[in-house]
Amino acid sequence: MTKKSTTNRKPAITLTATDHEKLSVLADAASHSMPEVAAELAEEIDRARVLTKGKHPADTVCMGCEVEFRDDMTGRVQNVTLVYPNEADIAKGRISILTPIGTALIGLPVGKSIDWTTRNGETKRLTVLQVREPAVVAA
Repeated sequence: MTKKSTTNRKPAITLTATDHEKLSVLADAASHSMPEVAAELAEEIDRARVLTKGKHPADTVCMGCEVEFRDDMTGRVQNVTLVYPNEADIAKGRISILTPIGTALIGLPVGKSIDWTTRNGETKRLTVLQVREPAVVAA
C-alpha cells in the first residue's frame, strides 16, 4: 500500500530551536534510566533540521501539539498530545516524548509516514494526518 519502500530511510523532520534545546537536555538526562528511548530520541534530534529561534514549522509535530495519526498496519486513527514526561497522562491522550511513539512523531510533517519499533520489538508504521497547536487558555 505504500508508494515506495522506505526501509532504513526516515522522512525529514523539523524542530523548533526551543524543542531542539529542551529535547537534547531531556535525552541526555534520560540516557541512564531509559537508554534505548533516550538513544532513539537523540538520533531523531541529531538528524532534524532546526529552525531559527522564534520560527515555527507549519503542519509539523512539535511539543504540546495535538496530533491526529493513523496506524498504517491497522488503519486505526488516534488523537494525542505530545508532552514532556511529567505532563504525560495516557487516559487524557497526553503521550510522553520519552515513548517510542512520541519519539517517532516529533518533527514529522502532515502527510509523512515513519516506521517505529514498539517496546515489544514490533515494527509499526504511522502517518501524521493533522497537527493542531495547543489551545491557549485565558487566565
